[in-house]
Amino acid sequence: MTRTEQSPGERDAWLALCLIPEVGAATFHRLVGGLGSPEAVLTAPMETLERVPGVSREAARAVADFRWREALDRELRVIETRGFSLRRYGDEGYPEPLAAIHAPPPIIYLRGTLRMEDRVAVAIVGSRKGSSYGIAMAERISGELAQRGVTIVSGLARGIDGAAHRGALEAGGRTIAVLGCGLGVTYPPEHGELSDRIAENGALVSEFPVFAPPKPDHFPRRNRIISGLSLGVVVVEAGVESGALITANYALEQGREVFAVPGQVTSRSSRGCHQLIKTGAKLTEGWEDVWEEIEAQAGPPSQPGHRAILAPPSLEQEETLVLDALEAGPVQIDDLIGRTRLPPGQMASLLLSLMLKGMIEELPGKSFAKRLRPVRERV
Repeated sequence: MTRTEQSPGERDAWLALCLIPEVGAATFHRLVGGLGSPEAVLTAPMETLERVPGVSREAARAVADFRWREALDRELRVIETRGFSLRRYGDEGYPEPLAAIHAPPPIIYLRGTLRMEDRVAVAIVGSRKGSSYGIAMAERISGELAQRGVTIVSGLARGIDGAAHRGALEAGGRTIAVLGCGLGVTYPPEHGELSDRIAENGALVSEFPVFAPPKPDHFPRRNRIISGLSLGVVVVEAGVESGALITANYALEQGREVFAVPGQVTSRSSRGCHQLIKTGAKLTEGWEDVWEEIEAQAGPPSQPGHRAILAPPSLEQEETLVLDALEAGPVQIDDLIGRTRLPPGQMASLLLSLMLKGMIEELPGKSFAKRLRPVRERV
Protein backbone atom coordinates (compact mmCIF):
# COMPACT_ATOMS: atom_id res chain seq x y z
CA MET A 1 0.00 0.00 0.00
CA THR A 2 1.33 3.42 -0.95
CA ARG A 3 0.67 6.44 1.24
CA THR A 4 -0.51 9.40 -0.84
CA GLU A 5 -0.26 12.27 1.66
CA GLN A 6 2.55 14.76 1.33
CA SER A 7 5.41 14.04 3.75
CA PRO A 8 5.30 16.30 6.84
CA GLY A 9 8.22 18.29 8.18
CA GLU A 10 10.25 16.82 11.01
CA ARG A 11 8.71 18.76 13.90
CA ASP A 12 5.17 18.38 12.60
CA ALA A 13 5.73 14.65 12.17
CA TRP A 14 6.60 14.23 15.84
CA LEU A 15 3.35 15.86 16.89
CA ALA A 16 1.26 14.14 14.20
CA LEU A 17 2.44 10.69 15.28
CA CYS A 18 1.63 11.52 18.92
CA LEU A 19 -1.97 12.37 17.94
CA ILE A 20 -2.74 8.72 17.16
CA PRO A 21 -4.44 7.20 20.25
CA GLU A 22 -2.97 3.73 19.58
CA VAL A 23 0.58 5.13 19.59
CA GLY A 24 1.80 5.52 23.15
CA ALA A 25 5.32 6.52 24.09
CA ALA A 26 6.74 2.98 23.91
CA THR A 27 5.19 2.31 20.48
CA PHE A 28 6.39 5.72 19.27
CA HIS A 29 9.98 4.94 20.19
CA ARG A 30 9.78 1.44 18.66
CA LEU A 31 8.42 2.81 15.37
CA VAL A 32 10.89 5.66 15.14
CA GLY A 33 13.77 3.40 16.16
CA GLY A 34 12.76 0.84 13.56
CA LEU A 35 12.13 3.19 10.63
CA GLY A 36 14.51 6.04 11.45
CA SER A 37 12.20 9.04 11.85
CA PRO A 38 8.58 10.03 12.53
CA GLU A 39 8.29 11.18 8.90
CA ALA A 40 9.20 7.71 7.71
CA VAL A 41 6.64 6.19 10.07
CA LEU A 42 3.80 8.42 8.88
CA THR A 43 4.48 7.68 5.22
CA ALA A 44 5.21 3.95 5.52
CA PRO A 45 2.74 1.30 4.27
CA MET A 46 1.09 -0.97 6.80
CA GLU A 47 3.20 -3.97 5.74
CA THR A 48 6.35 -2.08 6.72
CA LEU A 49 4.89 -0.88 10.02
CA GLU A 50 3.88 -4.43 11.00
CA ARG A 51 7.44 -5.65 10.60
CA VAL A 52 8.74 -3.34 13.34
CA PRO A 53 9.38 -5.52 16.45
CA GLY A 54 6.90 -4.91 19.26
CA VAL A 55 4.34 -3.04 17.12
CA SER A 56 0.88 -4.61 17.08
CA ARG A 57 -1.25 -5.02 13.98
CA GLU A 58 -3.81 -2.67 15.54
CA ALA A 59 -1.21 0.06 16.02
CA ALA A 60 0.18 -0.46 12.50
CA ARG A 61 -3.29 -0.17 10.98
CA ALA A 62 -4.05 2.97 13.04
CA VAL A 63 -0.89 4.66 11.77
CA ALA A 64 -1.47 3.58 8.17
CA ASP A 65 -5.07 4.84 8.18
CA PHE A 66 -4.35 8.08 10.04
CA ARG A 67 -5.13 11.30 8.13
CA TRP A 68 -2.41 13.26 9.83
CA ARG A 69 -2.70 16.56 7.95
CA GLU A 70 -6.23 17.46 9.12
CA ALA A 71 -5.58 16.39 12.70
CA LEU A 72 -2.25 18.19 12.82
CA ASP A 73 -3.71 21.45 11.50
CA ARG A 74 -6.49 21.39 14.11
CA GLU A 75 -4.05 20.67 16.93
CA LEU A 76 -1.61 23.40 15.91
CA ARG A 77 -4.40 25.97 15.67
CA VAL A 78 -5.70 25.27 19.18
CA ILE A 79 -2.17 25.22 20.64
CA GLU A 80 -1.56 28.69 19.21
CA THR A 81 -5.00 30.03 20.17
CA ARG A 82 -4.69 28.90 23.78
CA GLY A 83 -1.08 29.94 24.25
CA PHE A 84 0.22 26.43 24.95
CA SER A 85 3.71 25.32 23.99
CA LEU A 86 5.43 22.02 23.19
CA ARG A 87 8.65 20.37 24.31
CA ARG A 88 9.96 17.58 22.12
CA TYR A 89 12.15 14.78 23.47
CA GLY A 90 15.75 15.67 22.66
CA ASP A 91 15.10 19.41 22.42
CA GLU A 92 16.58 22.00 24.74
CA GLY A 93 14.00 22.74 27.38
CA TYR A 94 12.74 19.17 27.66
CA PRO A 95 13.15 18.24 31.36
CA GLU A 96 16.36 16.25 31.82
CA PRO A 97 15.03 13.98 34.61
CA LEU A 98 12.06 13.04 32.42
CA ALA A 99 14.30 12.33 29.44
CA ALA A 100 16.15 9.72 31.52
CA ILE A 101 13.14 7.44 32.17
CA HIS A 102 12.12 4.42 30.11
CA ALA A 103 9.98 5.43 27.11
CA PRO A 104 9.84 9.16 27.88
CA PRO A 105 6.95 11.11 26.35
CA PRO A 106 7.98 12.06 22.79
CA ILE A 107 6.22 15.42 23.23
CA ILE A 108 4.85 17.20 26.27
CA TYR A 109 2.30 19.98 26.10
CA LEU A 110 2.95 22.88 28.42
CA ARG A 111 0.85 25.63 29.94
CA GLY A 112 3.03 27.91 32.04
CA THR A 113 6.80 27.68 32.29
CA LEU A 114 9.43 25.12 33.19
CA ARG A 115 12.63 26.47 34.74
CA MET A 116 16.08 25.14 35.49
CA GLU A 117 15.34 25.17 39.22
CA ASP A 118 12.50 22.71 38.62
CA ARG A 119 15.09 19.95 38.44
CA VAL A 120 14.95 20.08 42.26
CA ALA A 121 11.43 18.68 42.46
CA VAL A 122 9.56 16.32 44.77
CA ALA A 123 6.23 14.68 44.01
CA ILE A 124 3.52 14.55 46.68
CA VAL A 125 0.63 12.21 45.89
CA GLY A 126 -2.16 10.33 47.64
CA SER A 127 -5.83 9.53 47.93
CA ARG A 128 -8.55 11.45 46.12
CA LYS A 129 -10.57 11.13 49.35
CA GLY A 130 -7.99 12.59 51.68
CA SER A 131 -8.89 12.91 55.36
CA SER A 132 -8.42 16.17 57.24
CA TYR A 133 -5.16 14.70 58.56
CA GLY A 134 -3.93 13.72 55.09
CA ILE A 135 -4.86 17.07 53.55
CA ALA A 136 -3.11 18.95 56.35
CA MET A 137 0.04 16.81 56.09
CA ALA A 138 0.19 17.24 52.31
CA GLU A 139 -0.17 21.02 52.62
CA ARG A 140 2.40 21.21 55.41
CA ILE A 141 5.14 19.11 53.78
CA SER A 142 4.52 20.73 50.40
CA GLY A 143 4.73 24.22 51.88
CA GLU A 144 7.85 23.45 53.91
CA LEU A 145 9.67 22.07 50.87
CA ALA A 146 8.45 24.85 48.55
CA GLN A 147 9.75 27.50 50.97
CA ARG A 148 13.20 25.93 50.57
CA GLY A 149 13.26 26.04 46.80
CA VAL A 150 11.79 22.64 45.97
CA THR A 151 9.24 22.47 43.13
CA ILE A 152 6.22 20.37 44.09
CA VAL A 153 4.89 17.94 41.48
CA SER A 154 1.48 16.27 41.66
CA GLY A 155 -1.46 15.18 39.55
CA LEU A 156 -4.10 17.89 40.14
CA ALA A 157 -6.57 15.28 41.40
CA ARG A 158 -9.00 15.84 44.24
CA GLY A 159 -7.78 15.26 47.78
CA ILE A 160 -4.05 14.95 48.46
CA ASP A 161 -2.89 16.12 45.01
CA GLY A 162 -4.85 19.36 45.21
CA ALA A 163 -3.60 19.93 48.76
CA ALA A 164 0.01 19.47 47.62
CA HIS A 165 -0.39 22.09 44.89
CA ARG A 166 -2.13 24.51 47.25
CA GLY A 167 0.52 24.08 49.93
CA ALA A 168 3.27 25.03 47.47
CA LEU A 169 1.35 28.03 46.16
CA GLU A 170 0.49 29.34 49.63
CA ALA A 171 4.17 29.12 50.55
CA GLY A 172 5.09 31.23 47.52
CA GLY A 173 6.75 28.32 45.73
CA ARG A 174 6.52 26.61 42.37
CA THR A 175 4.41 23.61 41.47
CA ILE A 176 3.88 21.40 38.42
CA ALA A 177 0.63 19.56 37.69
CA VAL A 178 0.78 16.53 35.41
CA LEU A 179 -2.58 15.79 33.80
CA GLY A 180 -4.31 12.58 32.77
CA CYS A 181 -6.13 14.50 30.03
CA GLY A 182 -5.32 17.25 27.55
CA LEU A 183 -4.57 20.81 28.60
CA GLY A 184 -7.82 21.94 27.02
CA VAL A 185 -9.87 19.86 29.47
CA THR A 186 -10.45 21.02 33.06
CA TYR A 187 -10.45 17.93 35.26
CA PRO A 188 -11.64 17.73 37.91
CA PRO A 189 -13.94 20.64 36.95
CA GLU A 190 -13.69 22.34 40.34
CA HIS A 191 -9.92 22.80 39.89
CA GLY A 192 -10.19 25.47 37.19
CA GLU A 193 -9.03 28.29 39.47
CA LEU A 194 -6.27 26.11 40.93
CA SER A 195 -5.08 25.31 37.39
CA ASP A 196 -4.83 29.02 36.62
CA ARG A 197 -2.73 29.63 39.75
CA ILE A 198 -0.43 26.73 38.89
CA ALA A 199 0.09 28.06 35.36
CA GLU A 200 1.13 31.42 36.84
CA ASN A 201 3.53 29.85 39.36
CA GLY A 202 4.78 26.77 37.55
CA ALA A 203 3.29 24.64 34.81
CA LEU A 204 0.59 22.24 33.75
CA VAL A 205 2.03 19.35 31.73
CA SER A 206 0.42 16.66 29.59
CA GLU A 207 1.53 14.15 26.99
CA PHE A 208 -2.01 13.90 25.59
CA PRO A 209 -3.54 15.92 22.73
CA VAL A 210 -5.23 19.15 23.80
CA PHE A 211 -8.79 17.81 24.05
CA ALA A 212 -8.01 14.24 25.13
CA PRO A 213 -10.53 13.20 27.82
CA PRO A 214 -9.51 11.85 31.26
CA LYS A 215 -9.67 8.14 30.43
CA PRO A 216 -8.82 5.57 33.14
CA ASP A 217 -5.79 4.25 31.25
CA HIS A 218 -4.35 7.77 31.00
CA PHE A 219 -3.66 8.05 34.72
CA PRO A 220 -1.01 5.32 35.06
CA ARG A 221 0.77 6.94 32.10
CA ARG A 222 0.49 10.30 33.86
CA ASN A 223 1.92 8.79 37.06
CA ARG A 224 5.21 7.78 35.41
CA ILE A 225 5.68 11.44 34.40
CA ILE A 226 4.97 12.65 37.94
CA SER A 227 7.76 10.46 39.29
CA GLY A 228 9.95 11.08 36.25
CA LEU A 229 10.00 14.83 36.90
CA SER A 230 10.94 14.33 40.57
CA LEU A 231 13.88 13.37 42.74
CA GLY A 232 11.50 11.48 45.00
CA VAL A 233 7.84 10.68 45.62
CA VAL A 234 6.07 11.29 48.94
CA VAL A 235 2.90 9.24 49.44
CA VAL A 236 0.77 10.93 52.07
CA GLU A 237 -2.40 8.85 52.25
CA ALA A 238 -3.23 5.84 50.10
CA GLY A 239 -5.17 2.60 50.23
CA VAL A 240 -3.60 -0.66 49.09
CA GLU A 241 -5.05 -0.24 45.57
CA SER A 242 -4.41 3.49 45.26
CA GLY A 243 -2.97 4.99 42.10
CA ALA A 244 -0.43 6.70 44.36
CA LEU A 245 1.23 3.31 44.82
CA ILE A 246 1.59 3.06 41.04
CA THR A 247 3.49 6.35 41.15
CA ALA A 248 5.68 4.97 43.95
CA ASN A 249 6.42 1.84 41.90
CA TYR A 250 7.38 3.96 38.91
CA ALA A 251 9.67 5.96 41.20
CA LEU A 252 11.45 2.77 42.28
CA GLU A 253 11.85 1.65 38.65
CA GLN A 254 13.26 5.06 37.76
CA GLY A 255 15.74 5.09 40.65
CA ARG A 256 13.90 7.82 42.56
CA GLU A 257 13.45 7.99 46.33
CA VAL A 258 10.17 6.87 47.90
CA PHE A 259 8.73 8.36 51.10
CA ALA A 260 5.55 7.55 53.01
CA VAL A 261 3.70 9.47 55.71
CA PRO A 262 2.29 7.16 58.41
CA GLY A 263 -1.32 7.37 59.51
CA GLN A 264 -3.62 5.66 61.96
CA VAL A 265 -3.15 1.88 61.90
CA THR A 266 -6.93 1.39 61.78
CA SER A 267 -7.40 3.65 58.76
CA ARG A 268 -7.89 1.93 55.38
CA SER A 269 -6.55 5.02 53.67
CA SER A 270 -3.18 4.60 55.42
CA ARG A 271 -2.60 0.93 54.62
CA GLY A 272 -0.81 1.70 51.38
CA CYS A 273 1.61 4.03 53.17
CA HIS A 274 2.28 1.48 55.90
CA GLN A 275 2.87 -1.18 53.25
CA LEU A 276 5.43 1.09 51.58
CA ILE A 277 7.19 1.71 54.90
CA LYS A 278 7.35 -2.03 55.59
CA THR A 279 9.01 -2.59 52.22
CA GLY A 280 11.64 0.14 52.58
CA ALA A 281 10.07 3.54 51.94
CA LYS A 282 11.29 6.21 54.32
CA LEU A 283 8.90 7.06 57.14
CA THR A 284 8.27 10.77 56.69
CA GLU A 285 7.07 13.27 59.26
CA GLY A 286 8.27 16.53 57.72
CA TRP A 287 10.43 18.21 55.10
CA GLU A 288 13.67 17.27 56.87
CA ASP A 289 13.05 13.56 56.25
CA VAL A 290 12.75 14.25 52.53
CA TRP A 291 15.71 16.58 52.38
CA GLU A 292 18.08 14.08 53.99
CA GLU A 293 17.65 11.80 50.97
CA ILE A 294 17.70 14.34 48.12
CA GLU A 295 20.31 16.78 49.46
CA ALA A 296 23.20 15.19 47.56
CA GLN A 297 21.38 15.84 44.27
CA ALA A 298 19.69 19.12 45.20
CA GLY A 299 22.41 21.01 47.09
CA PRO A 300 21.79 23.06 50.23
CA PRO A 301 18.16 24.12 50.79
CA SER A 302 17.15 27.68 50.13
CA GLN A 303 16.17 29.65 53.18
CA PRO A 304 12.42 30.15 53.56
CA GLY A 305 11.27 33.03 51.38
CA HIS A 306 10.87 36.66 52.36
CA ARG A 307 7.79 36.08 54.46
CA ALA A 308 6.96 37.76 57.73
CA ILE A 309 8.49 35.93 60.70
CA LEU A 310 5.70 34.18 62.51
CA ALA A 311 5.49 33.04 66.11
CA PRO A 312 3.12 30.53 67.73
CA PRO A 313 0.02 32.07 69.32
CA SER A 314 0.18 32.47 73.08
CA LEU A 315 -1.93 29.89 74.94
CA GLU A 316 -3.59 29.77 78.32
CA GLN A 317 -2.96 26.74 80.56
CA GLU A 318 -6.46 25.37 79.93
CA GLU A 319 -6.03 25.78 76.17
CA THR A 320 -2.86 23.69 76.32
CA LEU A 321 -4.81 21.08 78.26
CA VAL A 322 -7.39 20.87 75.47
CA LEU A 323 -4.70 20.62 72.77
CA ASP A 324 -3.03 17.78 74.67
CA ALA A 325 -6.36 15.93 74.74
CA LEU A 326 -6.54 16.25 70.93
CA GLU A 327 -3.02 14.95 70.35
CA ALA A 328 -4.12 11.46 69.29
CA GLY A 329 -6.78 12.62 66.84
CA PRO A 330 -10.31 14.06 66.61
CA VAL A 331 -12.41 13.99 69.80
CA GLN A 332 -16.09 14.75 70.37
CA ILE A 333 -16.86 17.63 72.72
CA ASP A 334 -18.42 15.41 75.40
CA ASP A 335 -15.31 13.23 75.47
CA LEU A 336 -13.13 16.34 75.70
CA ILE A 337 -15.07 17.49 78.75
CA GLY A 338 -14.60 14.07 80.31
CA ARG A 339 -10.88 13.91 79.58
CA THR A 340 -10.06 17.42 80.79
CA ARG A 341 -12.66 17.64 83.59
CA LEU A 342 -13.42 21.20 82.52
CA PRO A 343 -16.96 22.63 82.83
CA PRO A 344 -19.03 22.56 79.60
CA GLY A 345 -19.35 26.36 79.47
CA GLN A 346 -15.59 26.85 79.85
CA MET A 347 -14.91 24.11 77.25
CA ALA A 348 -17.11 25.88 74.69
CA SER A 349 -15.23 29.13 75.33
CA LEU A 350 -11.82 27.43 75.04
CA LEU A 351 -12.74 25.68 71.80
CA LEU A 352 -13.90 28.96 70.26
CA SER A 353 -10.67 30.67 71.35
CA LEU A 354 -8.51 27.88 69.88
CA MET A 355 -10.42 27.99 66.59
CA LEU A 356 -9.96 31.75 66.36
CA LYS A 357 -6.23 31.26 66.95
CA GLY A 358 -6.15 28.70 64.14
CA MET A 359 -4.97 25.89 66.41
CA ILE A 360 -7.95 23.54 65.98
CA GLU A 361 -10.81 22.93 63.58
CA GLU A 362 -14.35 21.68 64.04
CA LEU A 363 -15.33 18.48 62.23
CA PRO A 364 -18.78 16.97 61.55
CA GLY A 365 -20.53 15.50 64.60
CA LYS A 366 -19.28 18.15 67.07
CA SER A 367 -15.76 16.71 66.95
CA PHE A 368 -12.60 18.80 67.11
CA ALA A 369 -9.06 18.18 65.86
CA LYS A 370 -5.71 19.93 65.93
CA ARG A 371 -4.68 21.79 62.80
CA LEU A 372 -1.32 20.55 61.57
CA ARG A 373 -0.46 23.97 60.14
CA PRO A 374 -1.67 26.35 62.84
CA VAL A 375 -2.17 30.02 62.09
CA ARG A 376 0.66 32.02 63.62
CA GLU A 377 0.99 35.57 64.84
CA ARG A 378 3.27 38.11 63.18
CA VAL A 379 6.19 39.33 65.28
